[in-house]
Amino acid sequence: MKGKFSVRKLAIAAVTAAMYTALSFVSYELGSAFGPIQFRISESLTLLPFLFPETAWGLFVGCVLTNLLSQYGAVDIIFGSLATLLAGLWTARCKSKWTAAIPPVVCNGLITSAVIAYGMTGLSPAFLATWGYNMITVSTSEAVLCFVFGILLVEALRKSGAASKLRAEA
Repeated sequence: MKGKFSVRKLAIAAVTAAMYTALSFVSYELGSAFGPIQFRISESLTLLPFLFPETAWGLFVGCVLTNLLSQYGAVDIIFGSLATLLAGLWTARCKSKWTAAIPPVVCNGLITSAVIAYGMTGLSPAFLATWGYNMITVSTSEAVLCFVFGILLVEALRKSGAASKLRAEA
């Protein structure tokens, strides 16, 4: 995070964690939160660190809470959540909304797909093929969520003035 710690930044991160968790639970109820073909609505929030770096930590906490429901257990709680944190910290360093959409796609495409492949096959000979398939499916859904919904969210926050107001007061 850039700048000093503030209660406002902590609150923004906490609200982000709550939003991520709530949206993930919606995806969970729809059966699309986990697995090789997933569409976790909350992933559209992963562009928030582009505007508010402190939200990277909120995304991480929200992902940890969500991954407690994962059928892939501790591996997903740890590595899946770390993928989100890594993506958030990287996104916070991006210079445009278009490059900000890349880190979540790359991190989840590589790490989350490996978690799923490991959960499905262990380290059997089928791991690499399963990981490759999962990289395609996870990256595709992540790209739609980030490059469409995430960028729309960033633009809506900018155009409404909410982004500049929150940044100015933080």
